[in-house]
Amino acid sequence: MEPDFLPPRPVPAPRIWPVGALTRAIADALEARFNPVAVRGEVSGFTRAASGHCYFSLKDDSGQLRCAMFRRAAGLLNFSPREGDQVEVRGRVAVYEPRGDLQLVVESMQRAGQGALFEQFLRLKSQLEAEGLFHAERKRPLPPLPRAIGVVTSLGAAALHDVLTALARRVPHIPVVVAPAAVQGAGAPEELRRALSKLYLLAQDGRAPEGDLALDAEAANPSDGAPPIDVILLVRGGGSIEDLWAFNDERLARTIAASPVPLVSGVGHETDFTIADFVADLRAPTPTAAAELVSAPRAQHLGDLQAQAERLARALRRRLDGENQRIDWLASRLSRPSEAVAGERLRLDRQAQRLRHALALRLERERARLAQWQDRLPRQLAPRLAADAVQLARLADRLGAAVARQQTSAHERLERAALRLAALDPQRVLERGYAWLEDEAGHAITHAAQTAPGQPIRATLADGKVDLTVNGPASR
Repeated sequence: MEPDFLPPRPVPAPRIWPVGALTRAIADALEARFNPVAVRGEVSGFTRAASGHCYFSLKDDSGQLRCAMFRRAAGLLNFSPREGDQVEVRGRVAVYEPRGDLQLVVESMQRAGQGALFEQFLRLKSQLEAEGLFHAERKRPLPPLPRAIGVVTSLGAAALHDVLTALARRVPHIPVVVAPAAVQGAGAPEELRRALSKLYLLAQDGRAPEGDLALDAEAANPSDGAPPIDVILLVRGGGSIEDLWAFNDERLARTIAASPVPLVSGVGHETDFTIADFVADLRAPTPTAAAELVSAPRAQHLGDLQAQAERLARALRRRLDGENQRIDWLASRLSRPSEAVAGERLRLDRQAQRLRHALALRLERERARLAQWQDRLPRQLAPRLAADAVQLARLADRLGAAVARQQTSAHERLERAALRLAALDPQRVLERGYAWLEDEAGHAITHAAQTAPGQPIRATLADGKVDLTVNGPASR
């Protein structure tokens, strides 16, 4: 025991630290004691910098911790953290020396409770995949022009508003049938199955089953009955894995696989995946994208129809031009009936003249030959030759008369043919009071339905052409 009179021992002076050395020492002590560390909390103030690094805070009822997640770790995230999300992170405690701030450097992040649910999701996914429910051979193409579109979702969901807005903008003429169902909670899978079953009956025979079926008022009149639907949209907005768990139900997956028409799954955001996405014929990243996949804009179909109409019009014009040229060619060969008759009469006159000339020439040759024979024959044959000459003269007269009768008969037949051709002459038809009508393009008007009030037309009469205007509608 020390005596009371001894002086007190001096207290050693504290060590004077440089700021940087102290912060490094604190950081080393924290890393040696706590790292690696796993923390559960609520996300607050999440931001993503242009560099790809993420900064946020984790908090609970009793504290708050600043966090930094660098670009490499942030690129491994399978979801987008949002304000209020409950998450579990792994990382290391560190001190940001330039400011002396305590922070948690996050190396991985998952939603709180995701581990067990995710393992359950993977087991069911492997089972259904082994059964062939995900095979590409089962996937059906979407109909290009559906008669009606079925939608399964909650009536109070924002996803329904997004889908109906997109469909009304792109295809306002296609009816939309909504089968309401809960999309979250313990009873959601069974409600989704019942809603899909109702749409399946409607897709098969076009008759709405008993139950809740809402027909979009902007697309069709409910009093007309629900039309047969050709495609179904199963949609819901984004959320945590717990929020979307209803779409990972095995019985719901088998109901989706039994759909009689193509089914599009638009559940969650682009980074969210559910069993329904793998079983459906097509997965859309968002509900709006699902609506756009089944609704080619009306303007696109109208453009296709316009292109077809233009091709048809061009083909028709080519055909009409070809037929007009053919008619012109035939008309040039036929010309007018009176001209054909005149040509035939001229040809007949030339033939008759050639025949008379040939007959006269033949008679002269025969007379010359007969004269030669008369000089050679004995005088006793002279009476017989004279008789032959008389007979030959009579034959010549009979031949001339026959030629004249034949020529007269030919002229008569030609005149009758001329009369028949004249009766077919369009000019004679016009002279009887008829008129030839044609439009501005020169096309013949043969029916009243080819005219319209105010349409200019041209009438060809016997002595000229007259421009007319249609005053009233066509009538019988």
